[in-house]
Amino acid sequence: MDPVRHLKISFSVLVALVSVGVFGYMSIENWRFLDALYMTIITLGTVGFREVHELSDPGKVFTIVLVIFGVSVLGYIVGSLAQIMFEGQFQRIIGRKKVEKMIEALSDHYIICGYGRMGSLICREFAAKPLPFVVVEKNSEIIDKIKDEGYLYLHGDSTDDETLLRAGIKRAKGLISVVTSDTENVYITLTARGLNPDLYILARSGEEGSEIKLKRAGANKVVSPYHIGGSRMAQAILRPNVVDFIEIATGREHLDLQMEEIEIPEKSRFAGETLVSCGFRKETGVIIIGVKKTDGKMVFNPHSHTKLEESDTLIILGEPGAIDKLEQLIASPG
Repeated sequence: MDPVRHLKISFSVLVALVSVGVFGYMSIENWRFLDALYMTIITLGTVGFREVHELSDPGKVFTIVLVIFGVSVLGYIVGSLAQIMFEGQFQRIIGRKKVEKMIEALSDHYIICGYGRMGSLICREFAAKPLPFVVVEKNSEIIDKIKDEGYLYLHGDSTDDETLLRAGIKRAKGLISVVTSDTENVYITLTARGLNPDLYILARSGEEGSEIKLKRAGANKVVSPYHIGGSRMAQAILRPNVVDFIEIATGREHLDLQMEEIEIPEKSRFAGETLVSCGFRKETGVIIIGVKKTDGKMVFNPHSHTKLEESDTLIILGEPGAIDKLEQLIASPG
């Protein structure tokens, strides 16, 4: 058991012993509360002061029992404190408290459940963006890897309500469930949807048929890495040049061309304008290859007279510098 938990249990038992001692002296000897409390403290502390009042035989027997239990509990507490000090637990506790405060300060963040191969890749992409996120992992050995990467994390079970609440699910923007078990992914999705009905949930599907269950549980989108991987490998043979282009546009190892999405904010000066009147291509040089409308409809290769509305999402292709320039242009008040 964790020595810190040992210590908490020991102090709880000590408080219980003090309460029993006070109640016992008040009941057996008919002492007032302060005398009973004083006698209990000096007895548990084995200080050796004289009795507050003369003890009856039942009172002496009660004192003997109290001393035996008190010495055992105090010895246990001293041992736990020594273990904490020698193992550097105090520094770990302070560090953990600091991480918990940082998690409590998060808002509109993402919760990544599971730090396996997929989870670690997602964390790397989010950190490069950067996007705020916290990792929830129950495997103690994997926790050390997360610490080394410097990511915010919680050591716990993602299927538990308390763990997700500590991860700030009420304030989160989205949750990504990528644990290896499809059953756990379903439970996590159910739990998350119950705690935050407006949360965007992305879940991993491993076995065939689990995609339907995950969507029934409340997942907004389900991804099967095996299906995507198999399709990608087939396309690499059938359409190698197309695959190369997609890898260049979406991979971070290629810095000369990137694909990105930018949302038109509310009350934007570009809302109601057309693509040609906005001048995005002329100002930045990016290529707008698609517009996702607020009703979910995707307009591919939009016409220059396509009208933009609030919360529309532009799918763009261009150099990183041009994309940054477009993001600043759209975000500017005008």
